[in-house]
Amino acid sequence: MTRVISSSLALMLAAPLFGAADQATARGIAAFQQGRYADASRELQEAVRQNPADEHARAFLALTRAATGHCSEAVPELSDRFHQANDPVLGRLAGLALSQCLVTQSNLREAVAVVSQLEAKYPADADVLYQAARVYMKAFNDATFQMFQKTPSSWRVNQLSGEIFETQGKFAEAASEYRKAIEKNPNALNLHFRLGRAMLLESHEPEAMDRAKKEFETELALNAEDAAAEFQIGQILGAQNKADQALAHYERALALSPDFAEAALAVGRARVQAKNYAEAIPLLEHTVVLQPTNEAAHYTLMLAYRNSGQMDKARHEQQELEKLQRPPEGEFTDFLNRLGEGTDRK
Repeated sequence: MTRVISSSLALMLAAPLFGAADQATARGIAAFQQGRYADASRELQEAVRQNPADEHARAFLALTRAATGHCSEAVPELSDRFHQANDPVLGRLAGLALSQCLVTQSNLREAVAVVSQLEAKYPADADVLYQAARVYMKAFNDATFQMFQKTPSSWRVNQLSGEIFETQGKFAEAASEYRKAIEKNPNALNLHFRLGRAMLLESHEPEAMDRAKKEFETELALNAEDAAAEFQIGQILGAQNKADQALAHYERALALSPDFAEAALAVGRARVQAKNYAEAIPLLEHTVVLQPTNEAAHYTLMLAYRNSGQMDKARHEQQELEKLQRPPEGEFTDFLNRLGEGTDRK
């Protein structure tokens, strides 16, 4: 039968529960931890018979059933433990198992709902994030399959094909698919933007930039409030040494989307170059709040502070920049450094 719960996950989460369990429950959990599911099932059923309120026994009995592929029997109890467990460790494990069982039952809608709740409760939990990624990927793949099966000639299929090619770095193929989608639906939003971006990713030759610029302009004709298209036009004009025209598009993008960090940085950098520090600094301060690890933003803000005479703030930004540029520390990094040193030896 298909194993639904990984043994490593069970091992990690079972250990903290032993202290609260009675002997039968403890034996059942130990058997589950060791992969002896028949023994675990027997012990845990006995524990539940003796004390139906023992949520540890009930949870691990459901986990045992899930681990041996009996999800239809496990799901009701896993759902109860996920939503009602007094012990948050039990609730977390039940939720992880429940989401996996729901996937095996092809109930992706509920599986997505469960992992969404898990993410809300445990936003920095590696196991939760891993399971969420698996469920979302499965949902995406299934929906994609249905789209290609049921609407093979639709413009959405071409759009999605283009997006998939982009993720694979196949920008010429992506552009081709976007063109097919545009032929079928020339007024659809975002297609011209994606085509223009694919063109730029494929080539920065002058002719490619001109063609891409036309696509972004077409996107703006369809949606005048597309900040991303405005920004891309600014990027192209900047590469063509048309700084004043580029700045107008950056400003427009920022006006449309005040939290557009890249646009704020572009405008802030232009203000620094114009020695207009009073206007540059608030923009750059906002940028580093939006993107604390953006080295270019910290560097430009440091220049703005320094050139405006705010030396203490300039030194602070220099320190922040040095932190970002400092190599990571730790045992694994030391190992990699030593490994790299070894390859240089003659």
